[in-house]
Amino acid sequence: MDIRKFFFENRSYTPIPLAILIIYFSEPALPYFWYGLGCLVVGEFIRFWAVSYAGGITRTMKVGAPTLCSSGPFAHVRNPLYIGNLFDFSGIVLMAGAPNIWVMLIVTWAFFIIQYALIIDLEEETLSGLFSEEYELYKSNVPQLLPRLSPWNSDDNRTPMPFWKTLKTEKRTLQNILLILILITVRQQFL
Repeated sequence: MDIRKFFFENRSYTPIPLAILIIYFSEPALPYFWYGLGCLVVGEFIRFWAVSYAGGITRTMKVGAPTLCSSGPFAHVRNPLYIGNLFDFSGIVLMAGAPNIWVMLIVTWAFFIIQYALIIDLEEETLSGLFSEEYELYKSNVPQLLPRLSPWNSDDNRTPMPFWKTLKTEKRTLQNILLILILITVRQQFL
């Protein structure tokens, strides 16, 4: 089996061991809590913005897309959802705290960098096959992970989904964040 496909298909579940480690070693501390909350807000803003343009297709288990999304945040960076996820998990690590918080943050970033490098490689290979020249033009104008300041002008003139529809699409991510934060709180109260 292609390891890239494994990580793509299981991207919702592969962070579970990491989440368990974060919860196990959690020792919340106020300054880090506020930094973490800030990261979470930034991460969810990025994810919400991206989902409003890409739609529910971001939840699929099949690599590919019916159309190439190159508007909204996708006009600044090719992988805004993954950037949002990095902010979200960094926020959770900071909110959770730990005696070795910097090690936990490095482990979290290392995990996601490896996972997303594999997933992005598979996605880009697939999108190149589906959209050929259109995707290559997009790829040459929009960075993979470090956003460009001005949006790239493409022919993609889609409008974002309404707020409530986007919220419905993003609810699973929000539920998972809430569950992790509740488990961190429970661990602090009872262990």
